[in-house]
Amino acid sequence: MTVPESGAGIDRRDFIGGGLAAVALASRLQAADAVPGDTGRSELDTPPPDASPYPPAATGLRGQYPGSFEVAHAARDGQFSGSVSAADTGERYDLVVVGGGISGLSAAYFFRQALGAGQKILILDNHDDFGGHAKRNEFHHNGRMYLAYGGTMSIETPFPYSYTAKALIADLGIDVASYSQHEDRELYAGLQRGVFFDREHFGSDRLVAGVSKRPWSEFFSAAPLTAAVRADLIRIHTESVDYLAGLSSADKIERLKRMSYQDYLLKHAKLLPASLPYFAGEGFRNNMRVDTCPAYTAARSGAAGFAGLGLPPDPFFHSDYEFHFPDGNATIARLLVSRLVPEVFQGKQTMESIVTAHAEYPALDRPAQPTRIRLRSTAIRVEHVGTAAKPDGVRVIYMRDGRAQQVMADNVIMACFNNIIRFIVPSLPQEQKQALAYASKVPMQYTNVLVRNWEPWRKLGVESIHAPNGYHTSTMLDIPVSLGRYQFPNDPREPIVVHMIRNPNKPGLPRKEQHRQGRLDMLATPFEKIEKEIRAQMDRMLRPGGFDANRDILAITVNRWPHGYAYTYDTLGDPDMPEAERPHVLGRRAFGRIAIANADASAAAFTNTAIDQAQRAVQDCLASRGMV
Repeated sequence: MTVPESGAGIDRRDFIGGGLAAVALASRLQAADAVPGDTGRSELDTPPPDASPYPPAATGLRGQYPGSFEVAHAARDGQFSGSVSAADTGERYDLVVVGGGISGLSAAYFFRQALGAGQKILILDNHDDFGGHAKRNEFHHNGRMYLAYGGTMSIETPFPYSYTAKALIADLGIDVASYSQHEDRELYAGLQRGVFFDREHFGSDRLVAGVSKRPWSEFFSAAPLTAAVRADLIRIHTESVDYLAGLSSADKIERLKRMSYQDYLLKHAKLLPASLPYFAGEGFRNNMRVDTCPAYTAARSGAAGFAGLGLPPDPFFHSDYEFHFPDGNATIARLLVSRLVPEVFQGKQTMESIVTAHAEYPALDRPAQPTRIRLRSTAIRVEHVGTAAKPDGVRVIYMRDGRAQQVMADNVIMACFNNIIRFIVPSLPQEQKQALAYASKVPMQYTNVLVRNWEPWRKLGVESIHAPNGYHTSTMLDIPVSLGRYQFPNDPREPIVVHMIRNPNKPGLPRKEQHRQGRLDMLATPFEKIEKEIRAQMDRMLRPGGFDANRDILAITVNRWPHGYAYTYDTLGDPDMPEAERPHVLGRRAFGRIAIANADASAAAFTNTAIDQAQRAVQDCLASRGMV
């Protein structure tokens, strides 16, 4: 596959907006005083008239909100191909980092560790907030703050933490071993997981509690199913039958790797097609659904239908390195910023104090600071001055406030998405561009709804609801974590944040194409439609418990991530090849004074891998200077 130098011939299925008009509009939105997406507010506390916009407290459409991505799309579409002129700010930095997520912030931290706190560093990010997918959502109601995570949820991972990642977590003052002291694991005692059977697929709306806790025969007997489907689902969940009899364990594994879970259920377990809607929302990591998830991955995840195959125990490593903050991994981003730019949080913060600390956003980008974070600034061109082999520096051009501006750097770390890097750094080798283009980012939508109370959940006996065919497939009461001065609501009569997850997809297509279609769907859907879907779904699921969306929903924040989490490989849709030849490995190669650090570079959407890639990129920078 050949990747064009400009946008000519580029697949435009993901493109929203048109030409320079869209760029100009995006720039005006980025420069606006109001925080983009600040809609959907109903009964929240009103900020003082003279209060500055505070991104974490914005409601409505957040994540990759309108105004944050159009310039990047224009760069991808070739609007900035060829020679790009820009106003020179006169600034020269030791390091410019493109992308202010966990990996970008960590890269700046490691660079200072290596070369000293006096190094001049500029971090550019296209959003109005730092942290990337580690997004903080704040709700303020009746004088109380309610926190929620709008993206990266916690630090646990199926991969072992490296010394580097553990050391950074420790340097930030996070005491992982103390986590059990902060989560109230008794608050939801007596509440169970439930499944919402919708009338469109099962004949009537009904929420059934006790999935995997009640006997399967009892659970499915309470569901609105035909006798045939009920018996079929009970069979799949209870019988221990070898549906691949006659094959060795090794042969079974190979067969399961090459078929989808859906094909396994229908062709081998002989599931009735009428029973398939129950599995439609079966979610596996990185948006793999029943039709795109390899059957072996489903088996390792504990899915139904594999009990009789006699497969060996799951060899996959599961980490006990766990910590969830009330705002998810936004706390890690905030701790990093507190080390890089102490003025933002008025001094060094602890993991307890940072949770409720107020960020002074104007302090992110002041001339006297060695490290500066410049928001609403989208990089459109990164290129060596001179040659990549013997550069005189790196020129970085970005769009901000409707103007193209440039700074110079001795090194640049691209900590943005892999799939945009090839358009911003057009002089990259063609093989590397092709590798960077391989993956398809996983679309994610994390919706947070502040509700008046959670009595309906208590009455219905559920703490989480799986809706196989719902607009949001997962709905759950927030994780009850109290830390520092932040106290989680512990009374069902109090307001609480309800967390909802949506992974848009289009069944029947390959997984990467489903991701692309999901992005199109997300980018084309206005907040008003999403809000309508949220209200209707919550009403249908919770009305028997006394819930009324018009009365009980206080505010909604939709964290939309069309270009969401890093793409991971699977045995069904990706070729088998040595690790060293994988696209993410080829794509992250250093190019002169330009290095690459992001979760994409690890092909795994985890905090520890993003940190590891930041350290590797810093080492690439040092090597480019002949220092290692």
